[in-house]
Amino acid sequence: MLQAALAGYQRELEQIASLASDWNKAPPAAVWECEEVHLSRRITHNSNPDGVDRRGFLECMAWAGTGVLWSAAGGVLSSRAFGQGSMNAAGGLRFVQISDSHMGFNKPANADVNATLQLAIDQINGLPEAPDFIIHTGDLTHTAKPAEFDTLDQILKGARTRQVFFVPGEHDTAADDGKLYLERYGKNAKGAGWYSFNHKDVHFVGLSNVAVLEGMGTLGPDQLAWLEADLKSQPSSRPVVVFAHIPLWSIYPEWGWGTADSEQALGYLKRFGSVTVLNGHIHQVMQKVEGNVTFHTARSTAFPQPAPGMAKAPGPMKVEDDKLRGVLGITRVEARTNNQTLAVVDSTLDAGGR
Repeated sequence: MLQAALAGYQRELEQIASLASDWNKAPPAAVWECEEVHLSRRITHNSNPDGVDRRGFLECMAWAGTGVLWSAAGGVLSSRAFGQGSMNAAGGLRFVQISDSHMGFNKPANADVNATLQLAIDQINGLPEAPDFIIHTGDLTHTAKPAEFDTLDQILKGARTRQVFFVPGEHDTAADDGKLYLERYGKNAKGAGWYSFNHKDVHFVGLSNVAVLEGMGTLGPDQLAWLEADLKSQPSSRPVVVFAHIPLWSIYPEWGWGTADSEQALGYLKRFGSVTVLNGHIHQVMQKVEGNVTFHTARSTAFPQPAPGMAKAPGPMKVEDDKLRGVLGITRVEARTNNQTLAVVDSTLDAGGR
């Protein structure tokens, strides 16, 4: 069974690598719009044991460009270039996701992560309408030192939007099992940092999946039991947004880019009509729509990583200095059609908030 699964992964990765190779030949300033020609290019094999049909994987990895607006309705993904106007009615839901800021990192891939995080905040402040809040999907810091958390907090204070929700990344918890992170950001959280809240009739669930089991992220039985009980209290008509650091779908298990027990968590979400899953960790945009669930991973504000299987191992990837802002970015999410579907806008730091 294991050999068959690995063979399936390999077939899928060959398709991803082919697409990544094609896209990397495009001009650095291109806008990745995933038009119909791209939407037809889906993974055709489904050998993963994670409970998610990977034949629905829309192979659209975006490192560069001015951003893409994604909206999902009835399981169909559509897109348009970022900056073509808001789809959000007055008073509707809007928030921004940032991820993988890695405060304290100072290697060649980015010698000034403070400056690029500040650029992200400046871009958020330049949006036509202030978001309701910011979600940070982990790796706030690089080594979980108090000074790194202090720097993050100081930069975030400059945001027009003062409310920020966090989930931990593995870099935030490895040094002290997350003690300092929880002291600062987990006062109202359960366990290792999970919690939920409602906002404008959308249910938000923050999960902690950075405990590693055999290289993969894990949620664990206590968190899964809490999640099941939490979701039972919500009507199936209410949209759900789940956010966690490590992807809740298996992107590349060989690099730990997936969550070992995500199948059980995703099973609890099947009865809901609209589910959006936001993750970080891999430092690049990847999207997938599977039935009622839209998966999305965000760019980092610090440095890019290689595409799956395109290097010997994951890690900071050096690009030319004048290209760095084009591979970092933020994600904006807006509700449309009475909050029943969500549109996702990816913007790079060289996009100027367009």
